[in-house]
Amino acid sequence: MTPFIRIKMIRMKTLLFALGSLTLLPLQAQIQNPFPADTLSTINLEEVLLNGIRAKDDTPVTFTNVTQEEIAARNLGQDIPILLNFLPAVVTTSDAGGGIGYTGIRVRGSDATRVNVTINGIPYNDAESQGTFWVDLPDFSSSVAQFQLQRGVGTSTNGSGAFGASLNLQTTTHKEAFATIAASVGSFNTLKNTLQFSTGPLNEVWNFSGRLSRIISEGYIDRASADLNAYFFEGSFRAGNTLLRALAFGGHEITDQAWYGVDKTTLEKDRTFNPAGAIFDANGTAMGFYDNQVDDYTQNHFQFHWNQQLNKNWDFSVGLNYTHGYGFYEEYNDLWYQQNVSFDNDISFEYLQLPFYTLGETTITTTENVTRKWLDNDYYVANMALNYVTPGTTLNIGTLWSRYVGDHFGTLLWAQQAGDVLPRKRFYENQGIKSELSIFAKGQYQWAANWQGFLDLQLRTLQYEVDGLLAGPEPIQINDDFLFFNPKAGLTFTLNSTQKLYFSYARAHREPNRTDYENGSPKPESLNDFELGWRGRSPKIQWQANVYWMAYKDQLVLTGALDDVGAPIRQNVGNSRRIGLEIEGKVQWAAHWLWQPNIAFSRNENLDFYFQRDGQLQNLGRTNLAYSPGIVAGNAIIFAPSTRFQVALLTKYVGKQYMGNIDAESSVLEAYNISDLNAVYRWQPKGWIQSVEWSLLLNNLFNVAYVSNGSFYTYDDTWSNPNQIKTIEEAGYYPQAGFHFLTGVTIVF
Repeated sequence: MTPFIRIKMIRMKTLLFALGSLTLLPLQAQIQNPFPADTLSTINLEEVLLNGIRAKDDTPVTFTNVTQEEIAARNLGQDIPILLNFLPAVVTTSDAGGGIGYTGIRVRGSDATRVNVTINGIPYNDAESQGTFWVDLPDFSSSVAQFQLQRGVGTSTNGSGAFGASLNLQTTTHKEAFATIAASVGSFNTLKNTLQFSTGPLNEVWNFSGRLSRIISEGYIDRASADLNAYFFEGSFRAGNTLLRALAFGGHEITDQAWYGVDKTTLEKDRTFNPAGAIFDANGTAMGFYDNQVDDYTQNHFQFHWNQQLNKNWDFSVGLNYTHGYGFYEEYNDLWYQQNVSFDNDISFEYLQLPFYTLGETTITTTENVTRKWLDNDYYVANMALNYVTPGTTLNIGTLWSRYVGDHFGTLLWAQQAGDVLPRKRFYENQGIKSELSIFAKGQYQWAANWQGFLDLQLRTLQYEVDGLLAGPEPIQINDDFLFFNPKAGLTFTLNSTQKLYFSYARAHREPNRTDYENGSPKPESLNDFELGWRGRSPKIQWQANVYWMAYKDQLVLTGALDDVGAPIRQNVGNSRRIGLEIEGKVQWAAHWLWQPNIAFSRNENLDFYFQRDGQLQNLGRTNLAYSPGIVAGNAIIFAPSTRFQVALLTKYVGKQYMGNIDAESSVLEAYNISDLNAVYRWQPKGWIQSVEWSLLLNNLFNVAYVSNGSFYTYDDTWSNPNQIKTIEEAGYYPQAGFHFLTGVTIVF
């Protein structure tokens, strides 16, 4: 929703060092700006760098564009998924409850592992888990010029195939010199500071820019704090038809673990309780909590891009990337809790690979301990794109090569009883290697005045290997090869100068992720996606309406269960589908009023689901897919009585959803409806300060006690009655914060 203007930046003749920024003002990610356009321009790299993977108005796929200006008013510390919360068919989650730390996004009911994310055309999803961890790139939204969310399979892109959506991020290269400093504070002792600068063109060819950010927050949930640091630096060279860019960006996060959730009884009594790191005595009396139950991870990215315009019709781009990530989860494993509540075996000598030893007449086989589970990974990417454009024809050819090497290992920091074992003993170690080579060719051709055809062909080949020992101990050995052919085709019909109709078909395949292998023998999944849409615009109204039919084979659906580090567990199901209708619009309904509604209706079903209950395999037939609400709606109303002030009311409704696939009432997440209020005031003093802007964000304005995410699992009780197997259902919940606020000031020099 759109924001207040991003601030007009003053041109500087020379800028060797500067303070930097964030624009606090704009009002929301999806509303057209009612104020005059900003004079700060950016170098448009789409035509060369992202022409092959981004959709345009004539492309027969469903998508929404969001600019940095449109999210600036809400960009006060919360992660990218939260900033995109009001887009159609989007549901967001936050482990810590306040939108800072570990957050997630689901699109059309598909979780984040199905949302393909690229940054300047470079895949961002983790190669093994396929997830996106925005906590590793704090405040990255301050360096993004534009987001494009393609719903459904979309067009061919780089990296793993999209099964719910593709999110393409284009970082900003500024044309003007500027310097800003911004700070925001809020509930849960939240504090964000951002410094940002750009030199603008130096000698008409060089440009340097950068950003430093720090965000801290205690979180809504107990002991769910986040301490996040980030940087972004870019140098570019532009001469004639050549553009070279070198980027370095990354972040370091230390967050308390908040992925455990709470049961229903605790939810009703103490919504903020967090069991992570609990310490009990031998009688089960709580003694306190381990003070370093943390997730500590650093991720650094280095990109180089060469964009070349060959002539008026041909251009190409080359992209290189190296990403290095390293860090750990540190956990206290309590003896009483694991023997009486969780029934895990992290306290056993077998799990820790320690030799049994005798103390007097007692053989010691268990011990309380502190462990670290490490990940040290390297990711290499090279891609190339060649584009041909004429008034009636577009041709894009792209290729990508990538290699991922991830070392996984665990170290024992401390044990109450461990014999002669030295500290930092490794109790498991394995390595995952994943290589990919893909190529796509897509073309769009206008064969008549009103008709355009679209054809997109992609070939992906992958090899995934894992060898070593998992925690347990349990050997793991994977050696799988995949070859996927993903064709797409569509038609666009121009009704008139303001309206277009489109239809498309896309076939997609996707490989299992690491967690899938650790929990069974998964199959790759496939999808047929049909999209029919209508886009239009007039001077005061813009709209898009579309229907979709997504038919899956062997879909890896979320079961609701989590592994020991909070990763979702999935399983193959036979046939399943998602059918939906999505409508979004922007209406300038009066001189000072802007209205932007969207709504998504869907039916998400397993068609032949089997489940073993009470020891008997049952065919449940049609059941609801997990985490797939039937209604998701967003609404924004902006009132802007002057160019200095504006206020917006933002509302989000998410319907009832199941956390499992068996339609169990114990797995239901109830529907919720929340509203935020965003106010912005801009002041332009005389003198060396160009502008001062103040923004206020009141989240969950009506203090709704709601839950946006949870977990669900079943197990068989075989000990209560030896002659009977009883299936037990359990659920966990991630409560979200009630009323809370963020407020900030941005000063532009």
